[in-house]
Amino acid sequence: MSRDSQSLQDFKGVMDKSAASGVAEKLKLMNQMAADDMARMTDSETAGFVELYGRYLNERSKKAEIKWDLIEQPSENMLQKYDTLEKPSDDQMSSLLSKLAVLKLNGGLGTSMGCKGPKSVIEVRDDTTFLDLIVQQIEQLNKSHPNANVPLLLMNSFNTDSETAKIIQKYQDTNVTITTFQQSRYPRIVKESLEPVPLTHDGCAHEDWYPPGHGDFFQSIYSSGLVDTLLAQGKEYIFVSNVDNLGATVDLNILKNVVERDVEYCMELTDKTRADIKGGTIISYDGKVSLLEVAQVPSKYIEEFKSVSKFKVFNTNNIWVSLRAIKRVMQSGEMKLDIIVNNKEVKGTKVIQLETAIGAAIGYFNNACGVNVPRSRFLPVKSTSDLMLIQSNMYTLKSGSLVMNPARQFATTPVIKLGKEFKKVAQYLERLGSIPDVLELDHLTVSGDVYFGANTTLKGTVIVVANPGNTIMIPEGSVLENKVVVGSLHVIPH
Repeated sequence: MSRDSQSLQDFKGVMDKSAASGVAEKLKLMNQMAADDMARMTDSETAGFVELYGRYLNERSKKAEIKWDLIEQPSENMLQKYDTLEKPSDDQMSSLLSKLAVLKLNGGLGTSMGCKGPKSVIEVRDDTTFLDLIVQQIEQLNKSHPNANVPLLLMNSFNTDSETAKIIQKYQDTNVTITTFQQSRYPRIVKESLEPVPLTHDGCAHEDWYPPGHGDFFQSIYSSGLVDTLLAQGKEYIFVSNVDNLGATVDLNILKNVVERDVEYCMELTDKTRADIKGGTIISYDGKVSLLEVAQVPSKYIEEFKSVSKFKVFNTNNIWVSLRAIKRVMQSGEMKLDIIVNNKEVKGTKVIQLETAIGAAIGYFNNACGVNVPRSRFLPVKSTSDLMLIQSNMYTLKSGSLVMNPARQFATTPVIKLGKEFKKVAQYLERLGSIPDVLELDHLTVSGDVYFGANTTLKGTVIVVANPGNTIMIPEGSVLENKVVVGSLHVIPH
């Protein structure tokens, strides 16, 4: 490092220490000025933010780069193959399930798909929502194994908490105990001044706040008291996953493996495709199991990281964790998850959000490992392209779980890419007379002003591109097989 670079780093370090020393006092003052509890940070939130903020400033001036030569492929103990896991006997199933709680990360809104409220209430299949399907899954487990009593927990954000509380009332008569709690709420930071955004609190300015990522799960569930509550109920493990991953169902093979091997933390990973090249992957780093994220990779190794040949699997964010281990780690205060800096612009001001990810915690638990699971356990719905696949005849529903149609001749699912005209759910529904038959589809790309009539069938590779100013209307009952449709097409029935 040059003398000038070192001087600049030293200067930043001095400035950052100055900023860090004042932020706790400012937050204390802001809390005193808060109009109500909605505008006030809890003691746990304040402590968590100050710790994260201080670490960010410290690491900002002294960033340690990962040592690429210390990275090795995980051993078989670190990354197990799903098909090597033993199935539990019928007698074991109830006992295993009695030790389990299920948690869904329910902090996201459906705004990116043009929907209001929590994403978990978007209708995804046969007029049922994500949350409906999840409750059906847990209810089926509890009916099939009466002594199991698997509870469902929802970790909400301040964006979803009040609406979710109203929605879950409809599940009162089900055989599922549902508990909600709210994850932390942190203030955004002005990029230029490094000061928290909400200089005054009115409890209404949601743009000033953000939920600090799913790595906050550990602190939030521990400070809520739910870890002790679950342990007192005889629960030993918690299965955590994203609420929009419809493949993240309770798997007894994984649970049996976790319990019998005394695994404190188990991450599900699946085979990487070209669409997943940025996903985090499990590695052996200096002999210890760890998660490698793209943000940690030095620029000269980015292409190597994206390579499917070397880093073959990626994190699905389906995580199994020991409740006793969570309690031990949180009581020790040793968990310092890698910070993800998320740059945003709010009301014309450049801000940063400091976030953490649940996968980064793998190194803090004893006997941690990964399992290479089938792709069927990773069915996220992040866009209407994903929604079309989930709603199609590629899948059938069984007790709230999606099952691939046995008539599909390939193990892989088709790649579907819908253009911006389909981005919002209302637009998507308006442009489809019905969901096309995709059983024999390999790839679909749609761009421009395109409409599909009812009962269309898509096979092989289908590309439909409407040129600017033109409209393509695929007639009702059409069969498109290995077709490219470009320009304009409007067939008028007669």
